[in-house]
Amino acid sequence: MGAKTGWSVEEYLHTSFQDLDREYRDGELIERSLPDYLHGKTQLLLAAFFAALRKRLSIFPCTETRMRIRSRRYVIPNLAVFWPDEPSGVPDTTPLVAIEILSLDDRLTEVRDKLEEYKAWGVAHVWLVDPRSRRMYIYEAGLLETRSLKIPELGVEVTGLDIFE
Repeated sequence: MGAKTGWSVEEYLHTSFQDLDREYRDGELIERSLPDYLHGKTQLLLAAFFAALRKRLSIFPCTETRMRIRSRRYVIPNLAVFWPDEPSGVPDTTPLVAIEILSLDDRLTEVRDKLEEYKAWGVAHVWLVDPRSRRMYIYEAGLLETRSLKIPELGVEVTGLDIFE
């Protein structure tokens, strides 16, 4: 994946890309992995899981949304869940949950760095889902494989049966 440099925040925020959206780091556009069908299907099932809970739990799920984690850094989680308040157009408040889904061409080092950024930003629940191996991970001080992904504040638990077919 390549990067383009010399962009202002304003240019970035007012640019639509013809293919996959880019992240922004200190003037540099960061290309993201292209998702394949399995990635997209898993993302859809996760989004549907949270969308079904939206009204009952007053949560605000979103997919592929630019988020400002500091003045010159914007990330795009595959899926995020905000609670208890709905975020602004380009959120700069931390979501309750940030989820990344592995794609074929993802580099684990880069994915771990991104998960670390979410944690440093203050995201309470940082998850990694691998649709090929049908495994789920939580990120704390590192990756920990788990059988289910839990949000104790909401009494929510996501299992493999919910998102893998």
